[in-house]
Formats: sequence, C-alpha cells, structure tokens
Amino acid sequence: MSPVVVPPVGARIRRARTARGMSLRALAREIGVSASLVSQIETGKSQPSVSTLYAITTALAIPVESLFDAGTDPEPAQALAPTPVGTPPGTVLHALAAFAADPGRRIGPLVEAGEREVLELDSGVVWERLGRVPGADVDFLLVTYRPGGASSGAGGLMRHSGTEYGYLTSGELVLTLGFDEYVIRPGDAVSFESTTPHRYRNDGSEPAVGVWFVFSMP
Repeated sequence: MSPVVVPPVGARIRRARTARGMSLRALAREIGVSASLVSQIETGKSQPSVSTLYAITTALAIPVESLFDAGTDPEPAQALAPTPVGTPPGTVLHALAAFAADPGRRIGPLVEAGEREVLELDSGVVWERLGRVPGADVDFLLVTYRPGGASSGAGGLMRHSGTEYGYLTSGELVLTLGFDEYVIRPGDAVSFESTTPHRYRNDGSEPAVGVWFVFSMP
C-alpha cells in the first residue's frame, strides 16, 4: 500500500494566512524570506524546508501537525515558537478526554505502514505521521533525510520551544547543536531543548531514517 498523501501544504498555508487577514508580503517579511518564495510554496511550485515550515506555522499561530489534517482547516494554537535563528493545551487527562471524545480526528491507535500521512519537504526531507492524540502537543514522526538533505538551507540553524527526541534506525546524520557537532549513527539517540540553535544534515550516500518526537511547550 502507498502512504496516504495529505492535502497540499501550500493550499492549507494560504487558507490559514487569508483567514488571519495577513498579506503574502506581510508573511514573507515576518519569516524573513522573499514574497516570491511564499507564493511558490502556496501554489505548490515549491516545498518549504523544515525551518521555513516551522517559521510559517509560528507566524500564523498554527501547529505543524495541522498541515497533515485533511478534514479541517488549521486552527490557531499556542505557539510552537520555532523560528530560524536570525529572523525577525494540555494535560494528559485533557489529551485522553479529547482522544475519547473526538475519534474522527485521531490517528490511531494503530497506524499501518500503508496508512501513514506524508509531507514531502524541501531539501530532501520527508515526514510521515505515525500517530496523533488530539490535545497532546507532540509531533510523532518517521523522518527521512535523503542523501544531501538538510533541515535548513545554506547552513542556517533553527530553534523552537519545547524538547526534541530522536532515534536513528538507518543511515547517518550530522547534528549541529549550538557550537557543537555530533554524528548520529543507527541505534544512537538524541535529546535536547529545542531552543538551542540546531540543524540536521545527511552527508552520506544513503537515506537517514529515524523516529522523532517533538514536544512543544504550551
């Protein structure tokens, strides 16, 4: 079975932007990119990098995971606060209650391999959603960095609120974390406060694949 393709990211970004009365140029200024790039992303002619995607969702006050949801438009949320460096709710009980009350919007409890929703991002990065419990501020993802892929372009670093956990299952990744650099190999795990400037890149000749949890702070 093929992974489930989610609605175009650009179209959902455009709807969220227009719903907030923000112009294309205003969004571009907010995240520090050209208006033409935002236009290309919204029309599907270009895919955002990981850092640009985080910056856009922060500026629009929507969670990243809302871009996966086919049934509803993105809703404002407590900011994940991820922004590229240099550019200008809930409890467990709440999550469990939401899970029981709104089964149509949850992803799970079982997600089979052919049912995963997929986001193709720029710079050779693919996100596949492994599950979702409404009310839980976490992105649960299978992440693939293709050879030469990186989470942000031109060597730029990104940061966001919360905590990040990752476990690499195959391939090799280089993590730049602040002023330090780490080589992540299969079986290695990373965890750090995501406010620390960071960037992942794949310098190898094979895809780097791992499971990532990114917890946002309310």
